[in-house]
Amino acid sequence: MNLHPDRLDAHLEKPLAALYILHGNEPLTVSEAGDALRAAARRQGFDEREILISGPGFGWETLFEATGNLSLFGSRKVIDLRIPNGKPGKDGGDALKRLADTAEPTASDVITLISLPELDWAARKTAWFTALGQKGVAVECNAPPREQLPRWIARRLSAQQQSASAEALDFIADHVEGNLLAAHQEITKLALLHPPGELSLDAVREAVLDVARYDIDTLRSAVLEGDAGRCTRLLEGLAGEGTAAPLLLWMLSNEVRTLARLQAAQADGQPLAAAFKVERVFDDRRRKALQHALQRLAPGKVRAALAHAARIDRIIKGIAPGEVWDEFLLLCLRLCPAR
Repeated sequence: MNLHPDRLDAHLEKPLAALYILHGNEPLTVSEAGDALRAAARRQGFDEREILISGPGFGWETLFEATGNLSLFGSRKVIDLRIPNGKPGKDGGDALKRLADTAEPTASDVITLISLPELDWAARKTAWFTALGQKGVAVECNAPPREQLPRWIARRLSAQQQSASAEALDFIADHVEGNLLAAHQEITKLALLHPPGELSLDAVREAVLDVARYDIDTLRSAVLEGDAGRCTRLLEGLAGEGTAAPLLLWMLSNEVRTLARLQAAQADGQPLAAAFKVERVFDDRRRKALQHALQRLAPGKVRAALAHAARIDRIIKGIAPGEVWDEFLLLCLRLCPAR
């Protein structure tokens, strides 16, 4: 069973399942979901907790020993299994599948909580993860995309009896993008600095630091979404952090080439779903972003972007004149809607 994170609180008011799987690309949300689940377990009488962390030398039989080793004084417990790299290996995969096969729908004496990082498409297809998802409750805890970040911030402010205008929420989002833990810290700081009520934009500006993390994957998303302002901010951040120009060019060129091949496949009458498989694009979010870009970019624009990327390559190699970061900006803007 897959459960949306927004429905977790309501789910935890009911009798708990025997098996939970938390995974996603944002450690803060995975951690908070785990905290909420453990608190609910305590309210329902699961007073003991045993933490197991898989790693080199970890014996997977320990997992089954823990589920069978109940205290005389507290017969209900939570087994908190953490797999930091998301790769249990063959022995671990067999053990997790065995755990899923024996799991009951509702917890009686033991709740097993499994925490994982973000899983790629290959890990999601494994027998052990499929079995866990079928017998347990899986919650995918990802960071909200940029367009949903102001709403996420607003909910956090509301929980501490504060609010802010749309402009102030956007200001916070711009300054914490890609760093949800920092966003949480900045929001908490606003509660310490200001009383309940609406926060002015000036108050937010004075309090919130620029703690955004810039990475090329975030820029990839901004380019595909055609967000020119965000592309500009991200490029400034990447330049300031000393990002290697060849690495950035590789990402942008690869994305433009992917768009060109997808357009060629569509021109030949090939279904887009089949073209995505050929290009090995399996992530749903990236598929949607590419589809959005295909709808607004003509083939001529994509070919021009490829030629522009080739020019940047010559500039990086020193065989053509130009300023690399200015050209990166022009390339990104070429792929955004004209304003």
